[in-house]
Amino acid sequence: MDQPQDRAVGSLRVWDASVAVAFFLFGALVVWDSKRLGAEWASDGPQAGYFPFYIGLLICISSVANIITALGSGTKGSKPFVMWSQMKMVLVVMVPSVIYVALIANPVFSFGIYEASVIFIAIFMRYLGKYSWPKIAGVSVGVMTVFFLMFEVWFKVPLPKGPIENLLGFS
Repeated sequence: MDQPQDRAVGSLRVWDASVAVAFFLFGALVVWDSKRLGAEWASDGPQAGYFPFYIGLLICISSVANIITALGSGTKGSKPFVMWSQMKMVLVVMVPSVIYVALIANPVFSFGIYEASVIFIAIFMRYLGKYSWPKIAGVSVGVMTVFFLMFEVWFKVPLPKGPIENLLGFS
């Protein structure tokens, strides 16, 4: 039986140019904001945006060079950047990681780092490891309990708290 052919997710040229454009936009934002802060040499030395302005300018210049290189890459640039089967493997890690960060830093309702970590570990153990729920509960809650004791109680490092820590009086 024939396997379906794996499709490419863009070419090297497309992805190189896309990343270069994103970096150019970032550099332009740095330049713009540096000008807003003051990017000149004053009588008492550099203004707040002086050094960031030149860093942003270097980023923009480098990005233009990368865009030119990407667009002029010839046949090498038409090679596939990544195949869908490979991209799916990346997304399996990236999507839960983005959700994890959103659960920690959500301004409306924050789970805090410990509750979000329990959920994160549990999802990976179930989805990738196919472990049983009792083992998942033991490992994810156990690891975060040890981390909680280590950071909050012993080292006194304040990390983002969620509802459970607030109930326990750690806020």
